[in-house]
Amino acid sequence: MKVLMFGWEFPPHITGGLGTACYGMTKGLLKHGAEVLFAVPKAYGDEDQRAVRLINASDITIDIKDEKFKDYLKQITYMEIGSNLIPYIGPEEFKKITSQNKTESKSESISVLSKKFEFSGKYGKDLMSEVSRYALVGSAIATKYNFDIIHAHDWLTYAAGIAAKNASGKPLVVHMHATEFDRSGENINQNVFDIERKGMEEADRVIAVSNLTRKTVIDKYGIDPKKVYTVHNAIEPVEKAELLDAKKHVKEKVVTFLGRITYQKGPEYFIEAAYKILQKDDNVRFVMAGTGDMLNKMIKRVAQLKISSKFHFTGFLKGESVDRMFLMSDVFVMPSVSEPFGLVPLEAMRSNVPVIVSKQSGVSEILIHAIKIDFWDIDALADSIYGLLHYKAISKMFIHYGKAEVDNLKWENAAVKIIEIYKNAMNKAV
Repeated sequence: MKVLMFGWEFPPHITGGLGTACYGMTKGLLKHGAEVLFAVPKAYGDEDQRAVRLINASDITIDIKDEKFKDYLKQITYMEIGSNLIPYIGPEEFKKITSQNKTESKSESISVLSKKFEFSGKYGKDLMSEVSRYALVGSAIATKYNFDIIHAHDWLTYAAGIAAKNASGKPLVVHMHATEFDRSGENINQNVFDIERKGMEEADRVIAVSNLTRKTVIDKYGIDPKKVYTVHNAIEPVEKAELLDAKKHVKEKVVTFLGRITYQKGPEYFIEAAYKILQKDDNVRFVMAGTGDMLNKMIKRVAQLKISSKFHFTGFLKGESVDRMFLMSDVFVMPSVSEPFGLVPLEAMRSNVPVIVSKQSGVSEILIHAIKIDFWDIDALADSIYGLLHYKAISKMFIHYGKAEVDNLKWENAAVKIIEIYKNAMNKAV
């Protein structure tokens, strides 16, 4: 089976969990004999292509005289977007983002109709124009390659998936890693909501990363439950983590938060719990690793609480830096307000770190050996952290069984379910 897959990023050039999930998924599919053509807006040349054949959208030429491209061009619209719509973004990029207004057709058509378009692959001010052009190129890709099914990841690639389906007649599967409700709460951007809904309506099958996300897709977007399937994410085994230099250089216990510092991730609850713990035990340090629009607010709150000497902000971490951080950690906390899945707790457990996750996360559906709390319950969060730090038997139990549990969450097992969904879509059985 040959799969044409549309993504927005691929390791090592990633800004969050989406690229990591796509990488693990393609490796899992390869183990079951599937061949993946993975399209990205921009390829850098150093991507790991052992499990994929990477298609660089920036290299695809378009015959601007072809009527199908002209017809599709008429459907392109430019929308105003806010920075909260963009996944996995740091504060430095937030400053660069401006609302993109609908532009004059003459100047835009010259740009859109160029034979090649050099994508930035970034989440910048031209994001929506790149999404639109990516769809245009998606149609061209579909006519240049042979494949059996199309798989598009998240709203940024749904238009490309639809265009490829229209050009090829092949079935489309869309993967919902995070919904607009996860990013924005109830104050959604209607344009992005419409893109997501359109993608799922046009798709032959929809994959949700958790039952929580599946319920949102059905209840909020009105998608037919018969075509929405849950496939939980998995985790890649760590490579040579034991060889990394991961000395603490501090005598205290270390409690870590690692993720985007945004409302969705609940960083403020982590800080309030840290304050409570430090009133009882001064022998603890807290680390907040990541970037996001709430970073400055969190730094100010730590200063207000007078716990700065026990609190560290590392900025965005990736690759070996993440592994080193976990090897120095005694507890990992993910107090997300809304988390479609959440790969980071699995990475922590893989590194022998006991974890605490919110009940409002998709990963809590599959984890047994993790402490689960409501994101808003700061007392329960503080008690859980304190317990793992002070009761060695409890901590050892979560480490031992948690490591064994996460080692069995393999992408090759998730790939079996995905391939069955592919076959189901190809058979057109609803």
